[in-house]
Amino acid sequence: MTARSRVKAVVPATISESDGVRYLHLDSVWIQGAMRIADPKALELEYIQRMMAWMLLRPTDALNDGHAVQLGLGAAAITRFCHGVLRMRTTAVELNPTVIEACRLWFRLPTASSRLEVIEMDAGHFVADPARRGSASVLCVDLYDHEAASPVLDSSRFYRDCAALLADDGVLSVNLFGRDASFETSAARIASAFGAERVRSLRPTKEGNTIVLALKFGTIPDRLTLAARAENIETRFDLPALKWLRMLRTLPPPSS
Repeated sequence: MTARSRVKAVVPATISESDGVRYLHLDSVWIQGAMRIADPKALELEYIQRMMAWMLLRPTDALNDGHAVQLGLGAAAITRFCHGVLRMRTTAVELNPTVIEACRLWFRLPTASSRLEVIEMDAGHFVADPARRGSASVLCVDLYDHEAASPVLDSSRFYRDCAALLADDGVLSVNLFGRDASFETSAARIASAFGAERVRSLRPTKEGNTIVLALKFGTIPDRLTLAARAENIETRFDLPALKWLRMLRTLPPPSS
């Protein structure tokens, strides 16, 4: 990471509250995460809920098995959910120490344990470490700085490293959003790393967040299998999985 991006990464975390929801910012108006104070394990933001659409790509009997990794802690919503609701072994990687401290103080980040680790580290270095290859069952990537202009890490090499980090049955979920970022370019890089036939996206939220999902290996299940999984997810975890299924689509072909 360059010195310039390192300076951006350590912009101090700030907090706001409105109507029972606590928000995380990086010294700007852009929301980096949120938590409903009365229900900390709930996923408050719609795009964070959609980040969990990776659940559709895992068999029901193995849905919450294995190791969940998050790149970018945000307000710790995905970390709290994977650790506290799915009961998975969970690792969150965050470069900004003020974000980690804010999550401990204000966003109910659980105490470190044998099932939870929070690492202060450059996410690019984390996924590139050969010793970690094949260690993640689920990888959620949400990496934006205080300007929220484009992903901090978005190269072809980065997505190849993400694929290498995943176990053979692993799944990826990526938030793509930005005022001047190219969704098509980012999606093409993910497709190159994983294979276009194993990549799907959801429709963008009204705020512009588009979630891309990818399988490490294997085949995207047929619609009937996905529908059964969605009904199970809705019943067990009160998430709008049938809505996700209606949004699921193949990537559009690259424009010429």
